[in-house]
Amino acid sequence: MEDQIRAILKEHGRLTTDVASLPLDGDLYQAGMTSHASVNVMLALEGAFDVEFPDRMLKRNVFENIAAIRTAIQELTANP
Repeated sequence: MEDQIRAILKEHGRLTTDVASLPLDGDLYQAGMTSHASVNVMLALEGAFDVEFPDRMLKRNVFENIAAIRTAIQELTANP
């Protein structure tokens, strides 16, 4: 899952830092991701993982780093 998230960030995140060198808790906004890019990342994640982010997850901290994104996707893909 982490590799897939990194690939999406590389393609849609508009990062100024190489996503491969970012630690799991590295701040993606400090690495150059804008609010607009985060929307593109969210849409790409929804398509890749067949999920939909609910309104309660549409917050900066959910997309702040790879670990937070992974946690959100794990929550959304968990069996009810």
